[in-house]
Amino acid sequence: MYNRLTFLTGENLMSQAFTITKTDGPITVLHLDGHLDSQAEGMLVESVRQTQAAGIHLLVLDFSNVEMITSAGLRALHRIYKMFTPHDEMEAWQKAHEGEVYKSPYFKLAGVSPEVHYVLSIAGFLQNIPIYPTFQEAMESFPT
Repeated sequence: MYNRLTFLTGENLMSQAFTITKTDGPITVLHLDGHLDSQAEGMLVESVRQTQAAGIHLLVLDFSNVEMITSAGLRALHRIYKMFTPHDEMEAWQKAHEGEVYKSPYFKLAGVSPEVHYVLSIAGFLQNIPIYPTFQEAMESFPT
């Protein structure tokens, strides 16, 4: 069962939206649409913050309908990554796996277009945030 809540942003409300889907389990999904830019950044980060405050610690951002990402969108992803990455856990992992890069087991992206993937690659996000070709693969990647 899913509960959905849709947010619209920007001057043209049809151009940018995201839907939060809360599953019966511990995973929350945000289906993003349009541009991940400065107009969407604040509302996206605040929605994720509220989701986390409600006790949710597993998040998938579905990028299937994201057309472009700007530096503000990258900043939003970085802020969300930090929210879903326990600092103590990351430090302990890095000590145990010296020289390896930590990938978040709590925050994942799905359905990223080649254009957005390229931007994420240049910005270095592919090192720390797991990206899956499909939404279903991202959901199945969480331990059961």
